[in-house]
Amino acid sequence: MKPAGEVEKENAATLLAIFLALLVALILKLFFFDFMVTQGESMEPAIRNGSVLIINRLAYGFRQPMHNNYLLRWALPDEGNVVIFYTPAGDLAVKRCVKVLNDGRFIALGDNIGGSYDSRSYGPVPLDNIVGKVIGIK
Repeated sequence: MKPAGEVEKENAATLLAIFLALLVALILKLFFFDFMVTQGESMEPAIRNGSVLIINRLAYGFRQPMHNNYLLRWALPDEGNVVIFYTPAGDLAVKRCVKVLNDGRFIALGDNIGGSYDSRSYGPVPLDNIVGKVIGIK
């Protein structure tokens, strides 16, 4: 049997390891990578309803957490990139960037032309609304 002091040290070390693992996971999710499950058919056939998307939050810059602006931007989306962004109404959306405009906005269209609520309805979207770039689909 281990002495009580040794057991307490092991328990404290285990709790610290769990806390640090959760902290690292939270930092990775907030700043680097995220996962999203799609709802709807606006990006079919490329992305089907219920697909899991892997999102690179640092693809275009460092976004200020909980705000709609970039502290540092190092790239713009290329035409054809699939991006996650907030629509003007504040909804999270996944669409294809078809054009970056010179005024700090971009045109976002869904692949399913007949069934997509996109820039044809709400107009160009500010580049600061982009959360990240889709880098994987499962």
